[in-house]
Amino acid sequence: MIRKAPPPSQTVGDASAISARAPSFAELVEARYGRREILKGMAGAAAFAAAGPAAALADSSAAGGAAPLPAAAADELTRFPFTELVAAPDDDHHVAPGHTAQVLIRWGEPVLEDAPGFAPGAQTAAAQARQFGYNNDFVGYIPMPGAADPSAHGLLVVNHEYTNEELMFPGVARQDRKHGFQGLTAEQVAIEMAAHGGSVIEIRREGETWTVVPGSRFARRITADTPIEITGPAAGDARLRTADDTTGRLVRGMVNNCSGGVTPWGTWLSCEENFDVYFMGSTEGHPDAAALALYTVPAGDYAWGRFVDRFDVSKAPNEPNRFGWVVEIDPFHPASTPKKRTALGRLKHEAAANLTNTDGRLVVYMGDDEANQHVYRFVSTAKVDTADRAANANLLDDGALSVAIFRDDGTGTWVPLTSAEGFSATDVLINTRAAATALKATPMDRPEDVEADPRSGKVYVMLTNNKERTETDRANPRKHNTGGHIIEITPAGGDHAADSFAWDLLVLCGKPEGTRSATNPIFAPGTGDASWFANPDNCAVDHLGRLWVATDGNTPSLTQRTDGIWALETQGPARGTAKHLYAVPMGAEMCGPFFTPDDTSFFVAVQHPGEGSTFDAPSTRWPDRGSGLPPRPAVVVITRTGGGRVGT
Repeated sequence: MIRKAPPPSQTVGDASAISARAPSFAELVEARYGRREILKGMAGAAAFAAAGPAAALADSSAAGGAAPLPAAAADELTRFPFTELVAAPDDDHHVAPGHTAQVLIRWGEPVLEDAPGFAPGAQTAAAQARQFGYNNDFVGYIPMPGAADPSAHGLLVVNHEYTNEELMFPGVARQDRKHGFQGLTAEQVAIEMAAHGGSVIEIRREGETWTVVPGSRFARRITADTPIEITGPAAGDARLRTADDTTGRLVRGMVNNCSGGVTPWGTWLSCEENFDVYFMGSTEGHPDAAALALYTVPAGDYAWGRFVDRFDVSKAPNEPNRFGWVVEIDPFHPASTPKKRTALGRLKHEAAANLTNTDGRLVVYMGDDEANQHVYRFVSTAKVDTADRAANANLLDDGALSVAIFRDDGTGTWVPLTSAEGFSATDVLINTRAAATALKATPMDRPEDVEADPRSGKVYVMLTNNKERTETDRANPRKHNTGGHIIEITPAGGDHAADSFAWDLLVLCGKPEGTRSATNPIFAPGTGDASWFANPDNCAVDHLGRLWVATDGNTPSLTQRTDGIWALETQGPARGTAKHLYAVPMGAEMCGPFFTPDDTSFFVAVQHPGEGSTFDAPSTRWPDRGSGLPPRPAVVVITRTGGGRVGT
């Protein structure tokens, strides 16, 4: 997710002609859809077969441990038989018939036992540091050890990505460098810093209702001031040392934590994304000015540097290097120190989806969320110890980091970053973007979430959009891509640590217009007018192997809909067919998502409802409609009315 002004109105379906390389891709698409149209009476058509088989993997996904289905049942159950949502954009949320959407926790509600109640007109930093933070993004569910029902009692870990000051504070206009930070006070900045980071809450289901367990010993808030250890190969490097931390091993806080992941041993991976926006000042004369520029530091979209010296690069030149990492947090030990794992590289991390490979090593897939950036993979040196949780404590400090090259023939290669000429072992971790560029990694259309399906071995890459693209290739086939697309990766031999892979285009997103072709958005023919979507962002693979997509960028002016959740079939005759499950209020973005192990509860995050308006004149007062309260980001849990798996 990128913090920016609302995009100008334009039609998502308008795609430019593709480059001279495109004919082979066009032929591929026409062959794929020509074959589908032949199959009469089916909601879709034959899948285009990607090269390279994928071996079945042991069920070790981060999302949980549902037992594999019998082979005979798998094909039937991976369909989406629910009646899809048809809803016009408005100021409320909506869910498909047969489902219930319950607001679980809102911005400002107590997390710690002694937290005060929400007082929007009298906020303090001390209160916010104990309350649920702002703009909830990644949501992870971790079953409580020993729970009678692992899908009814667990911990919810939630990222708080960023703040919208104009929606948080009375009398405050939009705050960024373009608008001059007019009237923002030191106390309001302190509140913002306390609203960042993450929350851990204990939750329990009784019947069909979820509640937060009050006074939980696991409850925790992490903020932009929480002490965090820097670990791994880059820890202690001179570029990570500051006047406040001469060791380069201890930093205060995590910021812009977007998506994330949950490890097989039950820790939370929280990913720092657009850290550049918090820094102001000048890099003139800075010895690493060129390296900082690759991360657009200082972007200066927050006023923090006015009141906190470490966010002014003129005063703390190395502080930006201490952000942009994957943070590992143990939610079962609230007094433990979170750790920034430098072995996973410094990026604008969208996510850290992971799984245990067939050889026992942990594989982490990551996207660098900016136009023309890259897709990455980390493979641990050690194997996951399933018998001893503590043995995995530092597993993420040692492994191989590589970047993807997508070729026009539908194959690809993972290239080790250590092979970048002229880069030291720590260079490739602190200045990861520069190393990837030196290796000629494929520039992608804003790679965000990258999720693996442990059952099929497939990996799904969400590419949200890239309005800056002027040169195309097979993996990024549209100039000025406003709708985004999804790529499916098949690791060679089902081995997620293999150097090679095959890839295929799953869908080009946006409104289908006219004949399907390489230049038009393409969903399967069974995708109806309410079913298509643009701007895929986060995703989840449930325990039946079904793909669910959350979007960022659908608005009434662009797509005649709001963001939400769509089911997307990835196999069989219906491959490429989408169905709408959930819609957010106007101005909001869809984040999360995460399932319980039995797929009966689906946690999603509604971020910045009412964006584009203000606290004093909001476009929605969701979720407390009619109360006079401001719009509040919130976590929502979707369930099947009467029980059963979501989407059935």
